[in-house]
Amino acid sequence: MQMPAQLLPAGSTLPPVGYLIVLAVAFVAVAVSLRRVGPRVTDRVVVAFAPWMVLGSSLYVLYEVEAVPLVLRPLFGSPTVYLSVATVAGTVWTVTAAADLPTGRWRLPSVPGVVALVGSVLTAIALGWALSVGTPGLTVAWPALGLVVAAVLAAAVWSGLRRAVPETECTGAVGALAVFGHTLDGVSTAVGLDVLGFGERSPVSRAVIEFAAGLPTAEVIGAGWLFVLVKLVLAVLVVVFLSEYVREEPTEGYLLLGAVAAVGLGPGVHNLLLFTIATP
Repeated sequence: MQMPAQLLPAGSTLPPVGYLIVLAVAFVAVAVSLRRVGPRVTDRVVVAFAPWMVLGSSLYVLYEVEAVPLVLRPLFGSPTVYLSVATVAGTVWTVTAAADLPTGRWRLPSVPGVVALVGSVLTAIALGWALSVGTPGLTVAWPALGLVVAAVLAAAVWSGLRRAVPETECTGAVGALAVFGHTLDGVSTAVGLDVLGFGERSPVSRAVIEFAAGLPTAEVIGAGWLFVLVKLVLAVLVVVFLSEYVREEPTEGYLLLGAVAAVGLGPGVHNLLLFTIATP
């Protein structure tokens, strides 16, 4: 019984039973509605949920710095916040899919366009809220540099992967998002650990970092580099592994790969935003 708890990141909590029941009922209702509508899933539809992934991480950061009103606080903890965001995002998807909007373009009106637009507006509000409560001041330089490094590194890896394994082309923008998300998680963790003095909450990630800290290279290049490498290798292997599944079963394949992207992008954004507005 203790092992699952040990594998969860520190700070993971569940809301009071009343909140949990209401949220669970709402989530199930949205899931059933989506199943009945049977929306078409394309790579653009899945990528349109990227702002929602950022939204979930931003709201959790607000929870951590205690900037959330008490009545909403139970909905913003981890992992509850991701269920809360998924419920709202699923509602938007259900409405747009039921309206039979196009799924293969970004230009409005379309499913990807509306989903991305609503998610972006809500994310902009959450980010502005977070930046407004940053104390004692904002740390911008290192998080910004981490974002740039992650973007450049992910672009190079994605370009090399498509050349080395042409089959991965079918994963499209979702594959690129997965590579970027996990690169951002790795780079942001390294920045927080080696430069800004933050710690790692995930037991699995912490084990990798502690192993690197015991290597002779730790005094020269720090301990975060190994975590970056591990995240890159895992992202590449997952994209390669799922490429055939995406080609044969696009709906399930894109959704699964999108979930993989969220597992990297969410923590990566959380790291950078937390580093920006809070101190270790």
